[in-house]
Amino acid sequence: MAATGELAQPAKHQEVGHKSLLQSDALYQYILETSVYPREPESMKELREVTAKHPWNLMTTSADEGQFLNLLLKLINAKNTMEIGVYTGYSLLSTALALPEDGKILALDINRENYEIGLPIIEKAGVAHKIDFREGPALPLLDQMVDDLSFHGSFDFIFVDADKDNYLNYHKRLIDLVKIGGVIGYDNTLWNGSLVAPADAPLRKYVRYYRDFVLELNKALAVDSRVEICQLPVGDGITLCRRIS
Repeated sequence: MAATGELAQPAKHQEVGHKSLLQSDALYQYILETSVYPREPESMKELREVTAKHPWNLMTTSADEGQFLNLLLKLINAKNTMEIGVYTGYSLLSTALALPEDGKILALDINRENYEIGLPIIEKAGVAHKIDFREGPALPLLDQMVDDLSFHGSFDFIFVDADKDNYLNYHKRLIDLVKIGGVIGYDNTLWNGSLVAPADAPLRKYVRYYRDFVLELNKALAVDSRVEICQLPVGDGITLCRRIS
């Protein structure tokens, strides 16, 4: 039972994209209201509010993770990036705002209709020219890029928030495409906290289905000598991989 002082706090998932693994929802709300929302660009706030009305809004990147990605891209001076899994474009907009005027994002998603929900806001923010959106499965395009040596080591940053059952397949290809010293970010690597749940725990069907794929990815990244890694409990968990060889 929650402590008496917590009874009046906002319910879990009240905020769109609320995937925090913090035990206290009140503490997560404090982070949002103190450090995130006051500094959230107006365009990102608008897109977050539009996305909140979509039936699949839980798929969106959380506001605190969007802020984290924006700052990370500035810290590493990213210019050429890729995003696999776009949805309505909240993380994409965060990236586009962080990149220099001549920065580029190759954005891949199987559903252009969702992307077009956020596109007017992205255009109004003046960053649509940085985005090259491609509709369709990512793996065939990645295979073409891997076969073309001119793409090897050409990306400063790659963010993956797509089909978890293909994360390892993506990694096998992306490791050639990101530059040495560049970063790949894999989202949802703590997967609703289910990774340490008992085998008989009552989990939502999709959570249980993808859990083993996320576990497999985490094990593989932990022993991959080509990257340095850091797994952070931001949002639903994000693992950063810095390519070193």
